[in-house]
Amino acid sequence: MTFPEWTKPGVYGALGGAVAVSILGFTWGGWTTAGSADEMAQNRAAEEVTLAMVPVCLNLSEVDAERPAKLAMLQEASSFQRRNAMMETGWATLPGTDAPSRDLADACLAGLELDGS
Repeated sequence: MTFPEWTKPGVYGALGGAVAVSILGFTWGGWTTAGSADEMAQNRAAEEVTLAMVPVCLNLSEVDAERPAKLAMLQEASSFQRRNAMMETGWATLPGTDAPSRDLADACLAGLELDGS
């Protein structure tokens, strides 16, 4: 079976158009692959857990017997050292874990509203 001469440019144009639409869709169109959608969902879930735990962190800071000393330590720390200082207080440790959370430490610092932040 022979095809008319005009079908060859049409097929090439269709293939080129499909490639162009795919490139534009994934770069500017907001299309995502299953892997990147899963990664975005995991990041969003982690952010929501951190936001939900801020009141727990602030509550831990309020009931801590050593609160004045720890707050003084946080205020004396430079802005670059505050996250680590907050992690050392123990207030930024998620329940059920042993290590403090860096994201929770940042969020808890924002919630404390220290002078000079």
